[in-house]
Amino acid sequence: MKSGLGNIMKQAQAMQENLKKAQDELARVEVEGNSGGGMVKVTMTCRHDVRKVEIDDTLMSEEDKEVLEDLVAAAVNDAVRKVEQATQEKMAGLTGGLNIPGLNLPF
Repeated sequence: MKSGLGNIMKQAQAMQENLKKAQDELARVEVEGNSGGGMVKVTMTCRHDVRKVEIDDTLMSEEDKEVLEDLVAAAVNDAVRKVEQATQEKMAGLTGGLNIPGLNLPF
Protein backbone atom coordinates (compact mmCIF):
# COMPACT_ATOMS: atom_id res chain seq x y z
CA MET A 1 0.00 0.00 0.00
CA LYS A 2 2.84 2.35 0.84
CA SER A 3 4.36 2.02 -2.63
CA GLY A 4 0.95 2.69 -4.23
CA LEU A 5 0.64 5.95 -2.31
CA GLY A 6 4.21 6.83 -3.24
CA ASN A 7 3.43 6.30 -6.92
CA ILE A 8 0.33 8.47 -6.66
CA MET A 9 2.36 11.23 -5.01
CA LYS A 10 5.05 11.00 -7.72
CA GLN A 11 2.40 11.16 -10.44
CA ALA A 12 0.76 14.16 -8.77
CA GLN A 13 4.11 15.92 -8.50
CA ALA A 14 4.91 15.18 -12.16
CA MET A 15 1.49 16.46 -13.20
CA GLN A 16 2.01 19.66 -11.19
CA GLU A 17 5.41 20.19 -12.80
CA ASN A 18 3.90 19.67 -16.26
CA LEU A 19 1.10 22.15 -15.47
CA LYS A 20 3.62 24.73 -14.26
CA LYS A 21 5.68 24.26 -17.43
CA ALA A 22 2.58 24.68 -19.59
CA GLN A 23 1.58 27.84 -17.67
CA ASP A 24 5.08 29.27 -18.16
CA GLU A 25 4.97 28.50 -21.88
CA LEU A 26 1.52 30.05 -22.26
CA ALA A 27 2.69 33.20 -20.46
CA ARG A 28 5.07 33.77 -23.40
CA VAL A 29 2.50 33.13 -26.15
CA GLU A 30 0.96 36.31 -27.58
CA VAL A 31 -2.34 36.64 -29.42
CA GLU A 32 -3.90 39.62 -31.15
CA GLY A 33 -7.53 40.65 -31.06
CA ASN A 34 -9.00 43.40 -33.17
CA SER A 35 -12.21 45.30 -33.78
CA GLY A 36 -13.50 47.87 -36.22
CA GLY A 37 -11.92 46.10 -39.16
CA GLY A 38 -8.50 46.30 -37.53
CA MET A 39 -8.81 49.91 -36.37
CA VAL A 40 -8.24 48.80 -32.77
CA LYS A 41 -5.83 45.97 -31.93
CA VAL A 42 -4.92 44.43 -28.58
CA THR A 43 -1.94 42.11 -28.13
CA MET A 44 -1.97 40.02 -24.96
CA THR A 45 -0.33 36.92 -23.54
CA CYS A 46 -2.21 33.75 -22.74
CA ARG A 47 -1.81 34.83 -19.11
CA HIS A 48 -4.10 37.77 -19.96
CA ASP A 49 -1.36 40.41 -19.74
CA VAL A 50 -1.94 43.14 -22.30
CA ARG A 51 1.32 43.86 -24.10
CA LYS A 52 0.13 46.45 -26.60
CA VAL A 53 -2.95 48.42 -27.62
CA GLU A 54 -2.99 50.02 -31.07
CA ILE A 55 -5.60 52.56 -32.19
CA ASP A 56 -5.73 53.67 -35.83
CA ASP A 57 -4.44 57.20 -36.36
CA THR A 58 -7.64 58.24 -38.12
CA LEU A 59 -9.61 57.92 -34.88
CA MET A 60 -7.85 60.77 -33.00
CA SER A 61 -4.80 62.98 -32.62
CA GLU A 62 -1.40 61.33 -32.02
CA GLU A 63 -1.01 62.67 -28.47
CA ASP A 64 -4.50 61.56 -27.38
CA LYS A 65 -3.99 58.22 -29.11
CA GLU A 66 -0.86 57.30 -27.12
CA VAL A 67 -2.45 58.23 -23.80
CA LEU A 68 -5.62 56.32 -24.63
CA GLU A 69 -3.65 53.21 -25.69
CA ASP A 70 -1.75 53.18 -22.39
CA LEU A 71 -4.92 53.76 -20.35
CA VAL A 72 -6.81 50.97 -22.14
CA ALA A 73 -3.94 48.51 -21.59
CA ALA A 74 -3.73 49.45 -17.89
CA ALA A 75 -7.50 49.13 -17.41
CA VAL A 76 -7.62 45.70 -19.05
CA ASN A 77 -4.67 44.50 -16.95
CA ASP A 78 -6.38 45.81 -13.80
CA ALA A 79 -9.58 43.97 -14.69
CA VAL A 80 -7.66 40.73 -15.33
CA ARG A 81 -5.93 40.97 -11.92
CA LYS A 82 -9.33 41.50 -10.27
CA VAL A 83 -10.70 38.44 -12.08
CA GLU A 84 -7.75 36.40 -10.82
CA GLN A 85 -8.29 37.63 -7.24
CA ALA A 86 -12.03 36.95 -7.31
CA THR A 87 -11.40 33.49 -8.76
CA GLN A 88 -8.86 32.68 -6.03
CA GLU A 89 -11.26 33.86 -3.33
CA LYS A 90 -14.08 31.77 -4.78
CA MET A 91 -11.88 28.68 -5.08
CA ALA A 92 -10.67 29.13 -1.50
CA GLY A 93 -14.30 29.25 -0.39
CA LEU A 94 -15.06 26.05 -2.27
CA THR A 95 -12.10 24.20 -0.78
CA GLY A 96 -12.78 25.48 2.73
CA GLY A 97 -9.44 27.29 2.77
CA LEU A 98 -7.58 24.05 2.14
CA ASN A 99 -4.07 25.03 1.08
CA ILE A 100 -2.44 22.32 -1.00
CA PRO A 101 1.29 23.05 -1.36
CA GLY A 102 2.32 23.52 -4.96
CA LEU A 103 -1.27 23.60 -6.21
CA ASN A 104 -1.89 27.02 -7.70
CA LEU A 105 -5.60 27.48 -8.40
CA PRO A 106 -6.98 28.34 -10.83
CA PHE A 107 -4.85 26.51 -13.38
